[in-house]
Amino acid sequence: MKKNIKIDKHMLGGVLPGGTSINNKTGNWRYKKPEWDSKKCIQCMMCYNSCPENCILAEVKKGQIKRTKTDLDYCKGCGICAQVCPVKCIKMVEE
Repeated sequence: MKKNIKIDKHMLGGVLPGGTSINNKTGNWRYKKPEWDSKKCIQCMMCYNSCPENCILAEVKKGQIKRTKTDLDYCKGCGICAQVCPVKCIKMVEE
């Protein structure tokens, strides 16, 4: 075994280009999609914080962050948003 090996640069293995999911809309993988009832929503942002694909969109309105819509181009239909919603304003429906 060699000792005192000097490493002066990183050796890279397989490298993939970043941002590949931006270029590949993955929403067509799902068989169910989330349907959001904005009237029942209490803006707790549990869905926003739980979405693994960052498909729940939000914006700042009157100094508070508010959920706006779901980006179905990238939503894979996992249903986590519907599961975490405390008022059940998100339902998973078949497409």
